[in-house]
Amino acid sequence: MALTRSFRETVYKRAQQDGAFRKALLTEAVNAYLGGDEATGKAVLRDVINATVGPRGNPSTANFFAILQVLQKRAGVKLTVKAA
Repeated sequence: MALTRSFRETVYKRAQQDGAFRKALLTEAVNAYLGGDEATGKAVLRDVINATVGPRGNPSTANFFAILQVLQKRAGVKLTVKAA
């Protein structure tokens, strides 16, 4: 299901204003990627990028970790991976 423009704008505005929300989005994006759901990870990561570093971001698996490093700095969060 495609997201509506209104929903995207709502996510963007909240992420701009709420640091905890940005951190939660970034964490969700990484969890989705690492859980094997690349499509969801990419979609959520795109929202984080748009709200954090600019609307022209286009995450791909090739540059995922470079993007992740920048987003962690800007969001003020350090993500770690633990084996389940």
